[in-house]
Amino acid sequence: MNEGLKGHKDSWPPLYLSPVPQEDIDRGDGALVCESIETLCTITKDGFAGKSGDPIVLRDWQKKLIFHLFARRADGRLRHRTALIGMPRKNAKSALGSGLALDELIFGGKGVDVFTAAAEKEQARIVFDEVKAMVKGSPDLADLAEPLKDTIYIPSTNSKLTVLSAEAYSKEGLNIKRAIVDELHAHQSDDLCNVLTLGSAARLDPLVVAITTAGVKTYKATGGETICYQLYEYGRRLASGEIEDPSFFFAWWGAPQDADYRDPETWRLANPGFGDLVDPDDFASAVRRTKESEFRTKRLNQWVSSFERWFPAGVWEQLVDAKQIERGARVILGFDGSRTGDATALVAVSIEEIPHIQVVGVWERPIDADPTYQVPSAEVLKAIREQCAFWNVVEVACDIYLWQTEMQELLLEGYPIVQINQSGSPMVEATQRFFEAVMTGMLTHDGDPVMTRHIENAVLKQASAGKKLSKDNPNSMSKI
Repeated sequence: MNEGLKGHKDSWPPLYLSPVPQEDIDRGDGALVCESIETLCTITKDGFAGKSGDPIVLRDWQKKLIFHLFARRADGRLRHRTALIGMPRKNAKSALGSGLALDELIFGGKGVDVFTAAAEKEQARIVFDEVKAMVKGSPDLADLAEPLKDTIYIPSTNSKLTVLSAEAYSKEGLNIKRAIVDELHAHQSDDLCNVLTLGSAARLDPLVVAITTAGVKTYKATGGETICYQLYEYGRRLASGEIEDPSFFFAWWGAPQDADYRDPETWRLANPGFGDLVDPDDFASAVRRTKESEFRTKRLNQWVSSFERWFPAGVWEQLVDAKQIERGARVILGFDGSRTGDATALVAVSIEEIPHIQVVGVWERPIDADPTYQVPSAEVLKAIREQCAFWNVVEVACDIYLWQTEMQELLLEGYPIVQINQSGSPMVEATQRFFEAVMTGMLTHDGDPVMTRHIENAVLKQASAGKKLSKDNPNSMSKI
């Protein structure tokens, strides 16, 4: 890579980044891994970034990524066990994966098992073959390692790097120290990802890193969300601070959803290696001959939906107001309930010239929930009663489907339960009125990250009475 080019100034941070304490970064292995990659790894093919055989020179954004990825906790253990890193095509994803694989193979200790994995063996071989080319091109590495067809073996440490594909049923019993999963978006099930993460349980400081571009949200066979999109959504929740999971690392480069895909500034924002690792002229050519959805997915790293998004990006965030609705204020409570797989939410809306929306509670099925999980109805009812005592609640507006018994109980106790209809023209009208209020700044909200995520997941679907809210996939885990 060209020594003088270090990536443009806006390459860090990425669009989404899970939080990592600076003290964990400082005591981590980032410097050692960076040194390992720059010492061992070379460019394997001539390209815009440099000539074959040139040493890899990490850019500043790549170094920061590695420093975050290899952070260590106060007890000395690696902070992360699983990582999802997303960036558009041609930003040196394979070179990064190859460097991480080779680092562990050479310096990981004795008996290390490293894997390169992908949906298809040909894809998994991309990272593997880059490592093999680096080994063959280095006299020192060639003396140390034995490159075979599907394995690179280190006799002195009994360590090896092996190629895997997605026939996960044949991969049981693996003992994984580090795995590099290439293009996770292409996997047609979560079998391989599950085998890789479960296969590292017995290792000290194992790490499974998936490096991918965006792709389709759902599996063709089942209609369920792909493992890549599930982890992407999980990562966004981490990045927003909605949830905490120190074991999972997430970094995602891409363009904002409302960005003009034809604008070179959008290309630059989405691609950390733009003008450095990737050729701007290639973008100018591709945008003329590539379908918009394909260009957005592969060149801007966006998850593209066939439905119309509800709000332009950034509009909802501009309405955040940290104020709290005061005790005794006149409000309407809005309630939408589920029993098992969907979300249950309770919000308060103040009755004033510019209403304020404040989240009271959200009950969602956890990703790792027991199959028998049920929304805690007693907890939900307690929250409704407590808020009715705190505020002057004029109505508890709710869709009583699945909650008839509980709502009847509250009604008999004297609470102002009002049934609302979420179908047909009433929902179309409510959708439009809410849209107008948001777009004209005639409401505020508390910035709750769960509510924001649900807003971002909402799309508009054409119904006979007009456009109303919908998920872009009925089986989606992306709640609205």
